[in-house]
Parts: sequence; C-alpha cells; structure tokens
Amino acid sequence: MALELMSGIRDLPTLLRSMSPKHNAGAYVFASVAALPPQAIASMREAEGLSVVLPEAVANALGIESGMRCAWITLTVNSALEAVGLTAAVASALAAAGIACNVIAAIHHDHLFVPFEEADRALRILQDLSTASNSPDA
Repeated sequence: MALELMSGIRDLPTLLRSMSPKHNAGAYVFASVAALPPQAIASMREAEGLSVVLPEAVANALGIESGMRCAWITLTVNSALEAVGLTAAVASALAAAGIACNVIAAIHHDHLFVPFEEADRALRILQDLSTASNSPDA
C-alpha cells in the first residue's frame, strides 16, 4: 500500500519561522556495516559500503566500530524535499558557531546530527535563527 506523501512547505522564510527544532533523546553514531541492523534510524548505500546511523548503545552492544558521537535534532516543520535554502541556512548558522552538522532529509522533516556535547548550544542557535526569522525585518 502506497503512503500518501504530504507536499510540505517550500517557502524558506516560512520554513525558518516554523522549524521548531526538537532534541531527540540519546546519543547516536555513524558506522559502516556489512548488513543493515534493524535498529538503524538511517542508512545510505555508498560505493565503499553501507553507512548507517544507530543509537550508540546499539552499536556498542553489536560491537560495531563507530565514528563521531552525535545528538539528533529534528526540524519538526514539514519541509518539502524540493525546498531551497533550509539546509544552507541551518548549516551556515551552525558553522558560524563552529558546530559540525550532518543533515539527513526525509520525506517530512530534516534531521541534524551534531557533536553530542554541542547539542544544547546547537538547539539555542537554531531557536535563535527561527526567532530572528519571525522578526518584521526578516
């Protein structure tokens, strides 16, 4: 059965005003694996192998070597995949603060993975970006 896909918001000022970032609990890691673990929250097949994002506890329990420990922030606005500028605006705001950001776009939302220890600061920056976009001068 096919899912009905929502079209999502494309207007950048509306996306920024409405992004409502949410910090998902827990720590997450990126890893390269031979087979997709059922607990993976995201995956991408690359020429070099299968990259996955897993809860850190799952990677540890399965003995999977992983990379950077991340916090997961979801932009809860329903963003269209065709929207232009949201990823650039968010990544630029975080980059200006020296915070690395890995973005995964899904059908309904954009998901940001930032260094775990930077989660609170990243969330404040995103909230400030959204608030600034709500000002009459934005």
